[in-house]
Formats: sequence, C-alpha cells, structure tokens
Amino acid sequence: MRYFGKKNTALTAGILISAVLFAVMLIGVFYTPYESSKMNGAEKFMAPCARHLMGTDNFGRDIFSRVLEGLGTTFFVAVSVTLFGSLFGVLLGAITGYFGGILDEILMRMNDALVAFPSILLALVFISILGNKVYQIILALGIIFIPSFARIVRGEFIRQKELDYVKSARLMGAGHFRIMFFHILPNTLPALLSAITVGFNNAVLAEAGMSYLGIGVQPPDASLGRMLAEAQGYLFSAPWYALYPGVVIILLILGFSLINEGLGA
Repeated sequence: MRYFGKKNTALTAGILISAVLFAVMLIGVFYTPYESSKMNGAEKFMAPCARHLMGTDNFGRDIFSRVLEGLGTTFFVAVSVTLFGSLFGVLLGAITGYFGGILDEILMRMNDALVAFPSILLALVFISILGNKVYQIILALGIIFIPSFARIVRGEFIRQKELDYVKSARLMGAGHFRIMFFHILPNTLPALLSAITVGFNNAVLAEAGMSYLGIGVQPPDASLGRMLAEAQGYLFSAPWYALYPGVVIILLILGFSLINEGLGA
C-alpha cells in the first residue's frame, strides 16, 4: 500500500501517462484515420490541420496514423523483449544464485561473455543471422537482455537463500523447486519490478535506435525510430514530421521512468 500513498506522485503520474499511451495504442490496433502506408502526392508536407491532426510526411502519408501504428509496434516489441529477457534471466539467475558451484561459474562466464560485447554490436550480429522481421528482432534483443535480469535475480537469490525463512522451509522438507519459486522468488519482486521497468525503457530505445539506423522494423511497417530517421532531412521545412514521433517516444520512456521512481519510493 505504501506505493499508492498520497505523496507518491511519481508513480501516479507514471501510471497515468502509460495508461493513456496504452489506450491510444489499443485504439491504433483497431482504428486509424488513414491507411498508414497509403501515399498521396497531392498532400505532401501538409501542416497539422483538422483533416490530418499531425500533418503529413514527404509521401503524403498521414503522420497520426503512422504514429498510432508505430506506437503499437514499439510497445509490442518492448513488452515482448522485456518478457523474453526477464523470463530466461529469472530462470538463469535463480538456478545460479541458489545452487552456486560449477554451474554458477559456467553460466555466469557465459553471461559475462554476452555483457562484454557492446549491445548494438551484438544486435547487429544476431539480426544479420536471424533476419530483421519483428519477431526476429524480438529474439535478438531478448537474448541481449537476459544477462541484466540474470545478474539481479542471482544477487537476490544469493542474499535470500541464507535467511531464516529459507532455512525453516528446508527443515520442514520443502524441495528446491518450492523454495526457489514459492519462497525466494516472491521476495525478489521489488528489485525485479524495478529491473523490468528499466528493461522496458531500454527495449523502447533499442527498437527505436535500430529502426533509426535502418536495421530494425522495415517498411512498409511504421516505426517511431524510422519515422525520426526519415524526418531528419525536413526538420526546418516540416518540423511536425519529427516532433510527434519524438514526443511519443519521450512520453513512453517518461511514464515507465516515473513508475520505476515511484516503486522505489
């Protein structure tokens, strides 16, 4: 209950911003004013107006429709990457932290090998092998995100397994699986929730960054990062082209950053 105290404005603001963006994203799944990839040469670079709320781009495409679709793509990729990385990271961290020994050494050295390489370089390697479709991007980024979750969970398990409640569970005959996932894991949730919110933000930035570089989501699918890349040549002649995708990315990250701050309050 302490999370939702009257003074925890950061958590409240973060949930509100994220909920609004999530609602907008859901609307975009079922309805967009225009087909996001439909070009119209007669309406290129139209400023925001009643017909096109966020204006149009260099191909006459409706930016509002593309932002709706791009938000859905970014949200889907970020959530999927975070789930993939956290699930496998939790499993890896729980096993190594609880059992230790040679298994811990082998898995953590593999973990260190992944961390040693720059994440963008690893992403390039995985995408060159797997391809750059949405699900392949999720797999590539998900693998990169595993080590960060594994380290956090491993540290929590090492700390928790020596506490009295775990020793009591062992004396009462509880098995390893029950102790790990019914006793220790629930007590790692505060640290894990914080890691998930940070991981989501990192996934948003990773997807947007890769799309900006041209190795992420490919046309004709809309992507906020790719929209920014396409708009950089028109910052002065059509500033709205870059403004709206950029603001949506900022709000998406701000919402989860405030949630993370609120959870730590």
